[in-house]
Order: sequence, then structure tokens, then C-alpha cells
Amino acid sequence: MGMGSMGDNRNSRDGHDDIVAEINMTPLIDIMLVLLILFMVTSSVSLESGLDVDLPEASTTSEQSGEQSVVIISLDKSGNISINGEKTTLETIQEDLKKSFETEKTDLVILEGDKNSTLEMTIQLMDLAKQAGAKKFAIAASESN
Repeated sequence: MGMGSMGDNRNSRDGHDDIVAEINMTPLIDIMLVLLILFMVTSSVSLESGLDVDLPEASTTSEQSGEQSVVIISLDKSGNISINGEKTTLETIQEDLKKSFETEKTDLVILEGDKNSTLEMTIQLMDLAKQAGAKKFAIAASESN
């Protein structure tokens, strides 16, 4: 009898274990979690408007809870108007607001006015927004220290 037939279950490589051909998923999961956190952080930046607006200060401000979609109307000290960062004019604001309400599926408007803008212009913007379908309003302010 030969020595190779002693009943041991070795493969032909004499004592070498089989190569494990599996992909280690741990580094891939780590990368996916980092990407998820990155997207969550950058998505909160999307609420900024396109105009340089110096918000008035208030002693207290309320934070919006939850992720509710809104339409942001910005008014700078020069009288320039934008809706969600897109510039518009008084002549076309109602059409632009209607499109924004349909796109965002909301009737909530946040007015973001420069502290040097006029109250008359703000009231005019609120009136035009109501005519376009806005039902709820909020005014943006920065918290004073």
C-alpha cells in the first residue's frame, strides 16, 4: 500500500489550505455610511437662497421641525427678488410662485427680507404670494446673541 492512501482528506497540494475567494464587505459598508453622512449634511445646504440678504435679528427664533418642503421668497436691500434662489420680477412672480408650489407640493412660504428692505415691498410680496396660492407664511430672522 502506498502512503498516500492512508485515509487523510488532504488535497493534492499536501497540507495547504484552500484559498478563500470571498469579498470582505466591511470596508464597502464603511464607505457607504460615510457617503450617506456626506449627502445628509450637504442636503441641508439646499435651503439657502441665491441673494445676499442681511436678515433682521430677533431675540428668539423657532426651528422648523421635520423635513417639510417650502418656497423661499428672498428680497434684498436693492429690491431684487428671488424664489428658491431663482431671480424673478414683480411682473412674473405669480407665475413663478405657482410653478414652485406645484414643484414643491406645498403652500408654505418663507419670506427672507433684508433688514434694510421696505415693509411696503414685503406686504406686496405677501399679497402676490396669497394670490398665487400661498396659505401659510413664515418670516426668516437670525437669532441675536
